[in-house]
Amino acid sequence: MNVWPTTTVGELVDRDEADLQTGPFGTQLKASDYVDEGTPVINVRNVGFGDIREHDLEFVDDAMVQKLHVHQLRKGDIVFGRKGAVERHALIDDHADGWIQGSDCLRLRLDSPDVSRKFLSHYFKTQAHQDWMQAVCSFGATMNSLNQDIVRRISFPHPPLPIQRKIVAVLSAYDEKIANSKKRISLVSETVEQVYREWFVRMRFPGHKAATFRKGVPVNWEPKTIADIATTQYGYTASASTEECGPKMLRITDIVPDTINWGRVPFCPIDESDEAKYLLSEGDILVARTGATVGYAKRINKLHPKAVFASYLVRIKASNEIDSMFLGLSVERQHFKNFISMFVTGAAQPQANATTMSRFPFFYPGEEILQDFNALVQPMLDQKELLCLEIERLNAARKMLLARLISGQLPVADLKILFPPQMTSDIESAEGTETEPELVHA
Repeated sequence: MNVWPTTTVGELVDRDEADLQTGPFGTQLKASDYVDEGTPVINVRNVGFGDIREHDLEFVDDAMVQKLHVHQLRKGDIVFGRKGAVERHALIDDHADGWIQGSDCLRLRLDSPDVSRKFLSHYFKTQAHQDWMQAVCSFGATMNSLNQDIVRRISFPHPPLPIQRKIVAVLSAYDEKIANSKKRISLVSETVEQVYREWFVRMRFPGHKAATFRKGVPVNWEPKTIADIATTQYGYTASASTEECGPKMLRITDIVPDTINWGRVPFCPIDESDEAKYLLSEGDILVARTGATVGYAKRINKLHPKAVFASYLVRIKASNEIDSMFLGLSVERQHFKNFISMFVTGAAQPQANATTMSRFPFFYPGEEILQDFNALVQPMLDQKELLCLEIERLNAARKMLLARLISGQLPVADLKILFPPQMTSDIESAEGTETEPELVHA
């Protein structure tokens, strides 16, 4: 096994091969600074595990970009969140070049001729690094907090640059497959949304030309609320655990992303009597009832693991199975979030209750239309779920491979890789641009 020498981020900073910068404190962005469209701002909630979580992005106009130009991000920058999930980071790629760094983030900008930024990003995904970050950032604090001093102390293995590139190339093969599956998920989600809008917003459902409308709605569609077709229930109160001590426990943070990553959902101990009460089943809809993401929802499909749901979630369960898909897609949309936002209480910590959710109104199209809708949409949701599971399997294999590659347990020095000529480097040295592999080619 190879034992690589180590380098700290602080050594790179001291050699002027890296720059650390905190977000714009002096001109901290306020709610009034954001606009509907413009240049995206990466805040702590948008920092993922090497990638950018693009849900809930906020935007600033060109004038604000000019004002904050020193906080514009470049391809290859690494962004950390300063509060909360400090073990996460985002590596800025082409499409995020020029975005703005939020005030709750730290930016690491490397300019070292012998450190690949992609290699360093891969190291930041290892469990060993994430455990270290959580331990150091939680010392004496109620919430994990990251600062420049801690980032400077980060120590990482430093094999020769050609070895770094080969490791990146191997892992990039997994990254490409994962990225392709995510694109397919986005396409399926968009198709499902368009079908929903066509049938239930534009009212162009099958047979609509023969229907009688009054004020834009078919006369036989009944006005109803969630309370008319479903029941609600608050979740289970327990501490989550990374140890497999019971079923999975779904939390607010798990339902906010576009898809549920069951591999990251923790476990919880629970008595058999309580387990039966809180066990999730196909068609259940979970809604966040507190925090900044109040009103966010996810419907559970078929291939989920054994799981219960946490106390800050509300379960909405359709009384009739045929209503589940229509109701789930209705609740997952922005229209439902807007409805909930009108009734939330608490300035510091927004709150919504099950009673409020039950009042959400809609026009019920009837079972005949819902049967046709379910037959059309169910295969799409099943395909989306299979793609999500494929991503989980790829991530698990990639995680195991990552640890062995980064540690040197799996040697790559003799691995023959054909580097595609179109791939450009993320490292610029004084002697010119070098090739940085992203794909493995046999």
